[in-house]
Amino acid sequence: MRFPDLMPKIPTIPSNAPFTAEQRAWLNGYLAGLFSDADTADAGAASSSAPAAPAQPLLVMYGSQTGTAEGLAKRLAKEAAQRGFAPRVLELNAFASVDLAKEPRLAIITSTWGDGDPPDNAVAFWQHISSDAAPKLDHLTYSVLALGDRNYSDFCGAGKKFDERLAVLGAKRALPRADCDTDYEASVKSWMDGLWPALAPQGGEAISGSMNGESVQSAGATTPTAPASTGYSRTNPFPARLITNRKLNAPGSAKDTRHFEISLEGSGLSYEAGDALGVVPQNCPALVGEILGALGCDGEEAVTEPSGKETSLRSALLRSYQITKPGSSFLQSIAERAGDAELKALLEPARKADLDKFLYGREVIDLLLRCPSAKFAPKEFVGLLAKLQPRLYSISSSLKAHPDQVHLTIAAVRYESHGRARKGICSTFLADRAESDTPVPVFVQVSHGFRLPADGTKPVIMIGPGTGIAPFRAFLEERRATAAPGKNWLFFGDQQKSCDFLYQDQLEAMLAEGSLTRLDTAFSRDQAEKIYVQTRMLEQGAELWNWLESGAHLYVCGDAKRMAKDVDAALHKVIETVGGRTAEQAAEYVQQLKSAKRYQRDVY
Repeated sequence: MRFPDLMPKIPTIPSNAPFTAEQRAWLNGYLAGLFSDADTADAGAASSSAPAAPAQPLLVMYGSQTGTAEGLAKRLAKEAAQRGFAPRVLELNAFASVDLAKEPRLAIITSTWGDGDPPDNAVAFWQHISSDAAPKLDHLTYSVLALGDRNYSDFCGAGKKFDERLAVLGAKRALPRADCDTDYEASVKSWMDGLWPALAPQGGEAISGSMNGESVQSAGATTPTAPASTGYSRTNPFPARLITNRKLNAPGSAKDTRHFEISLEGSGLSYEAGDALGVVPQNCPALVGEILGALGCDGEEAVTEPSGKETSLRSALLRSYQITKPGSSFLQSIAERAGDAELKALLEPARKADLDKFLYGREVIDLLLRCPSAKFAPKEFVGLLAKLQPRLYSISSSLKAHPDQVHLTIAAVRYESHGRARKGICSTFLADRAESDTPVPVFVQVSHGFRLPADGTKPVIMIGPGTGIAPFRAFLEERRATAAPGKNWLFFGDQQKSCDFLYQDQLEAMLAEGSLTRLDTAFSRDQAEKIYVQTRMLEQGAELWNWLESGAHLYVCGDAKRMAKDVDAALHKVIETVGGRTAEQAAEYVQQLKSAKRYQRDVY
């Protein structure tokens, strides 16, 4: 039943307010709950509950290379709305659309790229706040959630930089920064739980709430509930089936690059070109057996998985724990138990570089064999190991071209060090051990920052040597499936044309039919002087500049430490030499490309 005479009493959020449709709908429902009369049988009676304080603004900003930080930012905003805040979500490079000096609350969630650098969509923000022109932020209360990987030297470097610089500018920490490793869920939850009371208005109390679909109470009003999460995800991966495992390199190659096809039938999972697939691997059974032997165990001993479930030691080492790279807790424990003076000395903070050098190419099994006097009970041992993490791979197919399938292009990692053969955990799980009846747990990792232009007429330039071709195979299949009229230019490189030209037949067929406009290749070992994709970029500088000036979108995928930096340097040089710009103007041009989403990178 409706009461028209009551409608004017209920305020609504204007359609042009700076909220998403979901936020606006939630706030309108929230206001309706606050301002509706408590006794609808008596339309003239006043509400018996006092109205709550206005929703408190909260700016949530993220820096994300693969989409993880962006997803967490949206998750934070969703919970913030349930708790009576009015959240806005922006990437960090969108800082110009807000006045930080006038914002009361800020939550930053950021990953780290390369050697402690901000992700691409946070670089301009860092340049802004680290410059002399940065504003004073005395009225801002903030907290930072930093995502990283302890395998890299500058762990959570971008988050640390943002956190320290905001404090220098006068902003006040509402909550200390949280630094998260690849197994981040517990740290994220702890940070978010602590954020709400820290951000509550002075003298007020935090609004209670839940992310599990339960009602949230505030001042007598019930907020709409969020639907419970359903379907397959990172925490509930789909047990997929591997249907194709094909080697892409021809005889004579030094590489083992595989093309995998995985069935998604019955999963309900979907993806877009540019997304990544998370794969939850199993450890090598032979390596598990060696570790059990070094521990003096038969593998049937009872231990606890990270989830809390009891299982056998063998099963836990096979499916649940990281058993290759030794973590700091394990190193400290084995050094003390074995009385290893050299290892103890290397664990001193000042010897970090020496420790990294010592550990290079060494694994848990090496330390166990080095220190046979160090004894561990099974439960003790697994307590010193990190949780086995999923691996993310750029998807190399278009769902429009391959319904109910997802394709991956992965180099199987195999090498020798310290007299032992080593294997990549996930790459060799797929290449060597996953059979057609072996469940391959997968989930889709959305990558909003690596997308084809919405306008199919826009030209696209793709630079992807080696397995970096993966998302560009997906882009080309997508553009062909949608009959996008825009031109497509691919730069591809590898070692030898005769055996390392990945997807050669498919690419040449696309070139012949016109769905691929240009194909420039660089095979580094086919001549005395090594040639790389950045070499071809410089050679084709005039045409590259013409494409950019005509609105082309530029994409790069592959190695972050070397290739991506060299490609970026080549891009700057083309803009300077062909475009007639100074180094500063070229840097500004590149930044404009990034801000317009015309320069995107999927690098690792």
